[in-house]
Amino acid sequence: MNTKQALYNYCLRLADNNLIAGQRLAEWCSNGPILEEDLAMTNFGLDYLGQAEFHYDYAAELEGKNRSGDDIAFTRSERQYYNCLLLEQPNGDFAQSMMKMFLYSAFAKLFLEALTHSQDERLAALAAKGIKEIKYHFRHSSEWIIRFGNGTEESQQRSQHALNEMWPYTADMFDMNEIDQELISLGIAIDLNNLNASWLLSVNEILNAANLVVIENQHMYKGGYKGNHTEHLGHLLCEMQYLQRAHPGATW
Repeated sequence: MNTKQALYNYCLRLADNNLIAGQRLAEWCSNGPILEEDLAMTNFGLDYLGQAEFHYDYAAELEGKNRSGDDIAFTRSERQYYNCLLLEQPNGDFAQSMMKMFLYSAFAKLFLEALTHSQDERLAALAAKGIKEIKYHFRHSSEWIIRFGNGTEESQQRSQHALNEMWPYTADMFDMNEIDQELISLGIAIDLNNLNASWLLSVNEILNAANLVVIENQHMYKGGYKGNHTEHLGHLLCEMQYLQRAHPGATW
C-alpha cells in the first residue's frame, strides 16, 4: 500500500467515526429526555456530521475517481467502513448514550490535539477545527456521568450498566494496523499507544467522581479499523443508506 492509499484509508477512518457517531445521535432527535437535551444531542450529531463531511471530501480528492464525499459516505458496504466498534453500538437509554459519548470524546479530544501537529496540513487544520466541538462534548457528557453516578439508586445502576456495556469496545479505539505504521513513520498519523495512559487518567478521574467502577478482565472487542463490525452497523447502514440505494445519484 502506497502513502496516498494509506492516507485515503486513514481519512475514511476519521470520517466514518464521525458519520456513525452523528447518525446515532440523530436517532435522539425528538426523543431526548428533556427539550434542552434533545436540542443538545441533535447539535452534537451535527458537529460530527460536519466533521465527517470535511474528511470525506478530502478522501474523495485523494481517491481521484471523480466521486463525491457523499458517494463515499453512502455507497460502501459494511466491510468497507472503518469506524471503531464503540460508536456503532445502539443508543440504549440516555445514560448509555452519554457514556458512549463520554468514553469516545475523551479519546477524540486527545487524538485531535495530537493530530493538530500532523505533517499533513489538511488533517492538522481539520483537527484544529474539530477540537473545539469535541472538548464541549467531553465536558457535557462528563457532567452527566457524574450526575448519574451521584443521583438516585436507579440513575447509579443505569450508569454502571452503561459502563459495563460500553467498556469492552474501548480498546478498539486504540487498535492500529499497517496503515498507521506507514503514516506514523511520515509524521502524518498519531501513535495511539501514546494516548492510552492519558485517556485512562482522564476517564478514571470522572468515573471515580461518579462512583462508577470498571469491571476488570473483561473481554475486549477489536476489528473496526479493519472493517470487522458488530451486527449493529449493518442495521444502521440499512436505514442511513436507504435513499441512495433506492435512488442512486439522487440530489436535492
